[in-house]
Amino acid sequence: MTDGEKSRIPELKGIQFTGHASIKRYSTKLREIERDFARELDWGAEELYAVLCQQKGHPLLAGLDVRLRARRVCRRLTRIAELHDGAAVEAVRFYVQFRREFADVIKPDKPKPKRDFDFNDHE
Repeated sequence: MTDGEKSRIPELKGIQFTGHASIKRYSTKLREIERDFARELDWGAEELYAVLCQQKGHPLLAGLDVRLRARRVCRRLTRIAELHDGAAVEAVRFYVQFRREFADVIKPDKPKPKRDFDFNDHE
């Protein structure tokens, strides 16, 4: 990032990848942000639908045309909310994949104790 650019998500900007804990923190924060977006967009779609349905439509259709058009418009916000829910899931999968790929570095296997075998041991 150059000096003139600004971070759009300050919660993520402050996390530097310095180790396992920072990657977990980044994944968790990313999931929280995506879930917040999804909830906000769900709420926004419901609110917008209610507002749009109050508009006047064709008098012979008793508002059916307005509700149909409002539903089509709000479906886009609902779709965006679903995509953010999917992004939240992917944030978790990102961390799981990291753990899977770098498990040997994160928590290396302990060396097995060597057994000494004595060929000269006679009972």
